Amino acid sequence: MAAKDRFMTNLIEIKHVRHAYQTKAGPLPVLDGLDLAVPEGGFVAVVGPSGCGKSTLTKLVAGLLKPDTGEVWLHGEQVKSPRSTVGMAFQNPVMLEWRTILQNVMLPLEIVPTRLGKAQQQERARYLLSLVGLEGFEDKRPSELSGGMRQRASLCRALVHQPEVLILDEPFGALDAFTREDLWQIMHQVKEKEPFTGVLITHDLRESIYLADQVVVLSGRPARTQYVLDIPDQGDGPRDIEMLYTKETADMLHDLRNQIEIAQGRAPAA
Repeated sequence: MAAKDRFMTNLIEIKHVRHAYQTKAGPLPVLDGLDLAVPEGGFVAVVGPSGCGKSTLTKLVAGLLKPDTGEVWLHGEQVKSPRSTVGMAFQNPVMLEWRTILQNVMLPLEIVPTRLGKAQQQERARYLLSLVGLEGFEDKRPSELSGGMRQRASLCRALVHQPEVLILDEPFGALDAFTREDLWQIMHQVKEKEPFTGVLITHDLRESIYLADQVVVLSGRPARTQYVLDIPDQGDGPRDIEMLYTKETADMLHDLRNQIEIAQGRAPAA
């Protein structure tokens, strides 16, 4: 059974979205009739040339930006303002140095309405930190942790209020290769314990194949959906990192690399 067949309904729907930024030189079109759907419980990776509008896409889903035309829907409701049901993690895991790691993770619970009492909030934050291997580091300051550890804490912070959607905008891009692969595996473990619908923005094609159920390639700016690759179902449980070294993955990487070159104008469209 294909990965996409495991899900029943689309939680995120982007319909015919166009958006341009206003500059001194005039409008700068970024998205041009973009269509994208993410099934409930699914994980979609979005790749494309630099500056093609990938981060703009995340802002639209989170309600931080309104499209010029078209619609963005989340769980059957049109997105017109910021959504508390969306969690976000970025390449730079900004942490407040005057707060402990536990306090940093709990920060969204001070902003997003919650029914959890203070003790329950701490219990949830500690649980998430334990889930990503940071048990025992709750009282440390951000500067006392490595970059990979801070990124793990950032992931916990994005999940602490139990969002429906988790947006990951180049979260592992600044890390070394070994730490990055370690965090990829942690992501699969976390998703098993803390189900969410995921949108990953990345320049790393291996990352997109390992983490996602589907990879969407955007065209050059102004972007549209150029190509969609469904990742074969790997069965139950977290994926084995060894899948990245199979012929099937090599073939998928070749297809995606070719699509990126097309989007960059470096190769002819088939």
